[in-house]
Amino acid sequence: MPMNVFDFDNTIYDGESTLDLFFFYIVRKPWLIKNLLTILKAFARYKKGDVSLTEVIEHYVPIVEKDALRVFDFENDPKVFWDKHEKKIKPLYKELRSDDDLIITASPDFNIEEICRRLGIRHHLTSRVDRETGKILFVNIRENKIKAYEEEYGDIPIENFYTDSPENDALLIEKANHAFVVKKNTLTQIK
Repeated sequence: MPMNVFDFDNTIYDGESTLDLFFFYIVRKPWLIKNLLTILKAFARYKKGDVSLTEVIEHYVPIVEKDALRVFDFENDPKVFWDKHEKKIKPLYKELRSDDDLIITASPDFNIEEICRRLGIRHHLTSRVDRETGKILFVNIRENKIKAYEEEYGDIPIENFYTDSPENDALLIEKANHAFVVKKNTLTQIK
């Protein structure tokens, strides 16, 4: 049965949840500010499609992994984060939402699971973090998104795909019957 698939950041969430999560941690662990410039440059390059999956894994993943266990409280932080940020779920998504939606995002599993639970979303494919070691097991961007989708759902067609970034989600757009670009609360059909 075809499904509706949504990118998360800037699509159903108004902003970059991972960047918001980074600032959430800076408030709690001010010494993280040393990584601010690197993280902001990486996000800007990612949004422009200028960062490869290999570069993310080789250059940026180690920055996160180095301090992960000193920073993350995998159980409690997502609850506190979403108590403050749940209001950033766009009204547009609430209109489009259905019980069998799939969220596919680069955001980390430990944070996305909480908002999906709150929204009643049962299906999500995320970047995965080992909660025992702090190691990033899977970075769910670009070609990894389609790989994760096909591993989990095989040939189940994507009926409607929603994204803010056709460049970064080109392979999912190709697989979808219909595709939409989301800017703020406006949809533009591109396929």
